[in-house]
Amino acid sequence: MSRLLSLLLSLVLLAPAAVWAQPTSAPVAALAPATAPEYRLGPGDTIRVQVYQSPDLSLELRLSDAGMASYPLLGAIRLGSLTVSEAEQFIAEGLKRGEYIKNPQVTVVLMQARGSQVSVLGQVARPGRYPLEQGGTRMSEVLAQAGGVLPQQGADRIVVVGTRAGKPFRTEVDLPSVFETSDRPGDLVLLGNDVLWVERAPLFYIYGEVQRPGQLRLERGMTLLQGLAAGGGLTQRGTEKGIRVHRRGADGKIEQLQPDMATPLRDGDVIYVRESLF
Repeated sequence: MSRLLSLLLSLVLLAPAAVWAQPTSAPVAALAPATAPEYRLGPGDTIRVQVYQSPDLSLELRLSDAGMASYPLLGAIRLGSLTVSEAEQFIAEGLKRGEYIKNPQVTVVLMQARGSQVSVLGQVARPGRYPLEQGGTRMSEVLAQAGGVLPQQGADRIVVVGTRAGKPFRTEVDLPSVFETSDRPGDLVLLGNDVLWVERAPLFYIYGEVQRPGQLRLERGMTLLQGLAAGGGLTQRGTEKGIRVHRRGADGKIEQLQPDMATPLRDGDVIYVRESLF
């Protein structure tokens, strides 16, 4: 009986240890963040190459527009599109293959990332070229550097063109939809030499018997009633019966419409409000 009691007591004491001894590597691995892509060298980048115990081979290089650089003993070498670690291995293998150094230890340091830039054009506050950070820069971050989309002139749709996997790349991004979720899946990670084009916002025109005639931004889903409100509404002499919308058709011809107030407006529509006869 005492032996049975001792056995039960041993199982109770060992149970917590068995529970706490469960491996935790799987949950930790699942929670680990994805590793950011390593920066790749591009045209105009400046790097410092250091070879251990070989001061004559330690110098700064600037990559040409073709991604080439001139290096002692190896001549013209192509480093463009290589990561820093790949560039180190490339130079080390060249020195070893030429039997210049038996076991070269090469270190490459990126000094200036001039080749990794994107162009932002169109309806932004500060058009120009902007550098990309190592590890990936998103479209929204570059737009912020450019001062953002102009509030009245800029459209919600951004066109991004560049190269992906050696092939021409073009896509259109609906900017408001990028921020619908916290992870921003539509916020593109840009690559060097990408071009962002912010188009002109769609416009409509209103004149006649309205408070503020002129050119106005066409908001998404805007109706005729909302367009009239954006123009300040009708004057005392204006009449709803005299509202006409001039719209260009698919054949290029202008047609005159008398739509109801819930009719959606289109880019380029011209609203005319006639004077009441009474």
